[in-house]
Amino acid sequence: MVFGRVITAMVTPFDSNLEVDYEKTRKLARYLVENGSDGIVVAGTTGEASTLTSDEKVKLFKTVVDEVGDKAKVIAGTGNNDTADSVALTKAAQKAGVHGVMAVVPYYNKPPQEGIYTHFKMIAEATDLPVMLYNIPGRSVINATPDTIARLAEIKNIVAVKEAAGNLEQAADIRRRTPADFTLYCGEDSLTLPMLSVGSSGVVSVVSHVAGVEIQSMIKAFNDGDVQKAQKIHLDLFPLFKGMFMTTNPIPVKAAMNLMGIEVGGLRPPIIDPTEEQTKFVENLLKSYKKL
Repeated sequence: MVFGRVITAMVTPFDSNLEVDYEKTRKLARYLVENGSDGIVVAGTTGEASTLTSDEKVKLFKTVVDEVGDKAKVIAGTGNNDTADSVALTKAAQKAGVHGVMAVVPYYNKPPQEGIYTHFKMIAEATDLPVMLYNIPGRSVINATPDTIARLAEIKNIVAVKEAAGNLEQAADIRRRTPADFTLYCGEDSLTLPMLSVGSSGVVSVVSHVAGVEIQSMIKAFNDGDVQKAQKIHLDLFPLFKGMFMTTNPIPVKAAMNLMGIEVGGLRPPIIDPTEEQTKFVENLLKSYKKL
């Protein structure tokens, strides 16, 4: 397992002009590592990657590596729907000193499975870094099948997948078809415990912004054989897991961070700030977990 058990898909802090706030990025990265995160994904879905420029992403990679690179794994989100651009950003991420890259299934283009395979193969061949695949058909439209993921797992530096299709049968099939040293990560907080039961090693989490220590405890309990304790933590956290996705991610989690006094600013259109009702919901949710 290259990247750890709890990897936070970090939000990208913005200032009042919706420019990236690199000083707040440092503070947030430090906070996450001090509160349960083994690793951080920079410029992923939760980091609003689709509205960040390549220059902003590279500066974010460098900033987070400089701040916490000696304490946690820093994983650069380098994939998009343009293979050549993804390759270029992957090369830049390696120069920035990250520990690995995560690349999403190409969205919008709707490539066939062979196109998905070619996309990831070209990214992997462009770097010496370990590569995590990211399968999220709810956003990318196309699902990378277990067969395609198994083929990709044969490539030496493709070492993991963030599986966010919400399908336990698919997750089990991926685990069954891939080598033991290929890491399966859950990509949906509410399925972290169920996916551990079919061979996942951890989670790439959004809710770990708020409950990283608790999620670490749940995974440790499961790995220690205390399934009842793990189940209790899972059920206790379940309303938080669901509540943080009551509208489009990362709207709720950014609201949560701001309410908790960890300033991350607003969101870049077309993602918009939460309504008053949504903010109140998040506030009440945090209070119920004694986070406020």
